Amino acid sequence: MLDHFAGWVRMERSHRGRGRLARWIGRNWARVDYGFRIEPTWLELVQLDIPIANLPEPFAGYRMVQLTDLHCGRHLPSAYLQEVVETAQKQDADVIVLTGDFIHRGYKHIGEAARAVGKLKAADGVYAVLGNHDYSVRNALGIRRYSDLHRAVTEALQEQGIRVLHNEHLSLKRGDACINLVGIADLWSRECDPKRAFCGVNGEWPNIVLAHNPCTVELLDGWRCDLVLSGHTHGGQLHVPGVGRPALGKKARRFAAGLYRCKQGSLLYVNRGIGYGFRFRFGVRPEVAVFSLQPADRVEVRQTNR
Repeated sequence: MLDHFAGWVRMERSHRGRGRLARWIGRNWARVDYGFRIEPTWLELVQLDIPIANLPEPFAGYRMVQLTDLHCGRHLPSAYLQEVVETAQKQDADVIVLTGDFIHRGYKHIGEAARAVGKLKAADGVYAVLGNHDYSVRNALGIRRYSDLHRAVTEALQEQGIRVLHNEHLSLKRGDACINLVGIADLWSRECDPKRAFCGVNGEWPNIVLAHNPCTVELLDGWRCDLVLSGHTHGGQLHVPGVGRPALGKKARRFAAGLYRCKQGSLLYVNRGIGYGFRFRFGVRPEVAVFSLQPADRVEVRQTNR
């Protein structure tokens, strides 16, 4: 009798153990399936009011749309890329900025990427900086596989009416008032030159800085940088509460995704990007970001680090 009861207990424990294992496998398989099939192309529209000190009144409510990290290649669905462009175009932007990594690797998809973003139009134009993939650079060592790739990307974009800013600036005007748009070459490209980019900038007006790698902000001490727009990290593509972003190194995790107030007073926005290298996102949806510039005394900084 006791032996029979003990056997029944062991069997029940075995059944419960197998049940828990099955549920664990089921839950995690569902998460993996979601991360592969759903989130990589589940586009999010992010809208933020950005306080700018001494913003000229004609620029109050000025709308900027940012796209970044398209990583065009055969792995990126063309219908999804079309959705991204259409979403950005619907935002009634005064200016559209593109912050790099138009292609994933090589020359093959340059034309596709340029034609896609070439459909974007804004009252004050569309401007871009290049990312490390556009230079065929995969790490901070700056080693390039294709020495002329960035020139091909630049030419393709400019043929579509998109001006690529390479360590240079321009002024966006509303009557006698201006804001400066400053474009800095990618940090890993070995061509990053903030001094050249800011040379001749009128310090009276606000500066909006485009820099693919958010760590570029650490090189900007000494210049007025009201808002720095970056990408590069993809938010790590995997963000698990309580675990973090295992795909990002310690340095990259400091500026993983969202809005940051940096020590020199600059606001830094790190866009989670559109594309991916490996098709997987979990807790880090791709985004189109829309910024409304506002006088600093009218809005507060609402940090969205995530």
